[in-house]
Amino acid sequence: MPSTRPGHGKPRNLALITLAQVLALSIWFSGTAAGPGMAREAALPLGFQALLTSAVQAGFVAGTLVSAVLGLADRLDPRRFFAAATLVGALANAGILLLPVGADAVVVARFATGFALAGVYPVGMKLAAGWADRNDAGLVVGLLVGGLTLGSASPHLVNALGELDWRLTLAIASAAAVAGAALMAGVQLGPRHAPASRFRPAAALRLWQNRGTRLATLGYLGHMWELYAMWTWVGLYLAASFAAWRGTSPDPAEAAFSSFAVLAAGALGCVAAGLLADRLGRVRVTVAAMAVSGGCCLLAGPVFGLHPALTLGVCLVWGVAVVADSAQFSASIAELADPGLTGTMLTVQTSLGFTLTLITIHLMPLLVDAIGWGGAFAALAVGPALGCVAFLRLGRSAEGARLAGGRG
Repeated sequence: MPSTRPGHGKPRNLALITLAQVLALSIWFSGTAAGPGMAREAALPLGFQALLTSAVQAGFVAGTLVSAVLGLADRLDPRRFFAAATLVGALANAGILLLPVGADAVVVARFATGFALAGVYPVGMKLAAGWADRNDAGLVVGLLVGGLTLGSASPHLVNALGELDWRLTLAIASAAAVAGAALMAGVQLGPRHAPASRFRPAAALRLWQNRGTRLATLGYLGHMWELYAMWTWVGLYLAASFAAWRGTSPDPAEAAFSSFAVLAAGALGCVAAGLLADRLGRVRVTVAAMAVSGGCCLLAGPVFGLHPALTLGVCLVWGVAVVADSAQFSASIAELADPGLTGTMLTVQTSLGFTLTLITIHLMPLLVDAIGWGGAFAALAVGPALGCVAFLRLGRSAEGARLAGGRG
């Protein structure tokens, strides 16, 4: 790997890190995109397609727990860790091509893919944070989260395009991940990169012991209570709403294109929020995004079954707001954590957040059956509401004065 040359080539290095992460994370979403193709080819067990998504989420949570306890994101060269984890994930993802369609081993392979990605997403944020300064941390991390958001949207676009060969989808994703790993050879460590302190398994607990990182993480948990449940179920919500308006059966292609637009709009929200947070203050922009997103949770019920343009319009605003704040929680951790523990703190934060998503993703269909789409999405508003409280408390604290170059 190249040596560290502080301050050299910031735009180039950030571009390489962002592109590498987008390519690497393609294997996260490839299983979701491949699921419908598998279902057309074989009779899959009930709930198998949902397991393709849940397994990678569960694997990611398990991987981040191991990485956090061992402090891998700080103790290892993050470029080598990123590249090695990406190659392992690409191999696990490609291994599905050798397995019978619908086999239990496919779910295991998706779990292994998620486990490996624990060395990609938080480590990529650590690499980017090493190049950020006090005036652009929000934008730098926002670019990475924007890439994740586009990746989250991609399965909907793939499904909307029709009956593509699911094997081709998996193969392309694995090849892209290998290319992402190769890009790490050209990445240098930024001037804010700090070597880790001596290994202490209890270091992972520092996230909760530090008041500033604790409040930032509580805000993040409120955000994650809503985010992945909304991303997972907004497609079915839109399909049902459009069908209710027209009095016809749902149109899967229309719903898929609409879902892609809603999720992809979030990438713009990540970049815009990053720019604004670095200039107006991290707390102010983050709370505003959560307030708008929570409001859209409450509006989802009243606009259900209305003209599709109105329902889609609300969901597009929701798509921007629901993820606009995401990068700001990570940027806050990067600014408030001990420099030698930044990678571990980011890993612990994401591990807690994705653990929560496993609950809300599977809770949503139960709520929809019990109280309808409006009530189910209204229940998600609890997350951003509590997140606003936590972040406002952070803004009033002494630690909050250290955010966004002193802008709070």
